[in-house]
Amino acid sequence: MSSFLEIVELVNGDIVLQRADGEGDALMTIHFSDESKNYLPEGRLEVARAMIHAGIETASQLEIVGSESGEKNEGRESDTRLTDDAESRVLH
Repeated sequence: MSSFLEIVELVNGDIVLQRADGEGDALMTIHFSDESKNYLPEGRLEVARAMIHAGIETASQLEIVGSESGEKNEGRESDTRLTDDAESRVLH
């Protein structure tokens, strides 16, 4: 398994974070709506890179805070709501 990750734009316009060796499923997929593609015709990759970077930074900080307090994030109650439609969404 490769320890290197890469950001790739797919033919359909989605941007994925995946292992550089191409093994396994994408770790993250970012899909931009048609409306947002019109606003960012050339800047989607930069926005996706910033989103991924922010996510990694946040996950790292949560890991540090969790290990310092001795708490695990698993099983913790969160303030989320799921809709009943076919496409469930988590509201934060």
